[in-house]
Amino acid sequence: MAEPVIKVEGIGKKYIIGHQGKGGYKTIRDQIGNGVKTVFSKTKKMLSGQLVVEGDEMEDFWALKDISFEVKQGDTLGIIGRNGAGKSTLLKILSRITEPTTGRVNLKGRVASLLEVGTGFHPELSGRENIFLNGAILGMSRAEIKRKFDEIVDFSGVEKFLDTPVKRFSSGMYVRLAFSVAAHLEPEILIVDEVLAVGDTEFQKKCMGRMRDVSKNDGRTVLFVSHQMGSIAQLCNNCLLLKQGCIEAIGTPLEVIDKYYNQLQNDSYSGGNKDVDIFIKELFSCNENGDPKSNFAHSDNIHLRIKVGVNKFDPIQNIGIALLTRDKKRVFTVNHSFKNFYNGNAETIVDFIIEGGLIAPMDYSFLVALNTRTGLMTYDMQDDVCSIKIYDDGTEFAFAEGIDYGSIILKDKWKSIQ
Repeated sequence: MAEPVIKVEGIGKKYIIGHQGKGGYKTIRDQIGNGVKTVFSKTKKMLSGQLVVEGDEMEDFWALKDISFEVKQGDTLGIIGRNGAGKSTLLKILSRITEPTTGRVNLKGRVASLLEVGTGFHPELSGRENIFLNGAILGMSRAEIKRKFDEIVDFSGVEKFLDTPVKRFSSGMYVRLAFSVAAHLEPEILIVDEVLAVGDTEFQKKCMGRMRDVSKNDGRTVLFVSHQMGSIAQLCNNCLLLKQGCIEAIGTPLEVIDKYYNQLQNDSYSGGNKDVDIFIKELFSCNENGDPKSNFAHSDNIHLRIKVGVNKFDPIQNIGIALLTRDKKRVFTVNHSFKNFYNGNAETIVDFIIEGGLIAPMDYSFLVALNTRTGLMTYDMQDDVCSIKIYDDGTEFAFAEGIDYGSIILKDKWKSIQ
């Protein structure tokens, strides 16, 4: 059984937030005019490692609270959560950039981190010099760095600018070289934040492949923070969900991602009795058990539950449904005769099902209409209701999450002619 290379025990991180004292903020002109001390003469002191101004109201803010987990050698741990959940603070503690207020972290081996553009680079040095500088910081000899040098440069694609000071690099070039160095200089632990989003989609795909190789083939440990759930599902074997500085869930990526998305409120429609032959009583999206659900993995079946109130049945009655994109364009439209569902009662319940693996990850909503088969009469119609999100659970398009590449992912068929 693999030994943990990262062991986090009860860590917390507290920051002191200062608020202006009573009376609110005064400008320098106001303070001079009132004959009081200027803001520059206020006494400053250190409090919990932070410089604060005496007289201001102080508030404790815990960015992390009682965080404990282990990561074994060769594992890839995805870390997800909303903005402000504490992800970046956790990575800074693991990268030894900042110290925890409580608890402790045990790390076995060298750590290479990529938390923001240019992390660990000296802006005045060239790309070539920064490769050797980063290697030395990781504790590698010059001979070891030379052995990997060509591979790093080739992967980064910045060979033409290698002897240019990195302060002249674009953000994309910065990321290319920084990731290449971090991933090729053989750290035991590689920590990568959302910074990869700066690079182009092709380079992101390349980075995903490299992180997969580092973990599966080289047996190294990867911590990966991303808002791209498809990338998390595709790359990671474990996932950690942070919420307001606490661990909300730990488990397989799909389990944790599902929990993350289903914290959102379910969107539904409820209508009263109407003076028409048939009318929509209720609409909501759900799973196959009828549990309300508005966030679906790409591979999930999507159920739209329709409750139809019946005042007068007629065989020409029809149910029409359209799936709409976020800019309200139709992905498809379907029609089905209501007589195939009618149960003879005052209410009929039916599920419309979209099979998993068809609709591309994106945000959608529905249009539902009760009309006649000829379309000459509409009894009831609800437009742009039951908003749903389909998230990527590891498709081949995971690297392009958020980019509009169409609304359908085909189970494509090809035939070689020659």
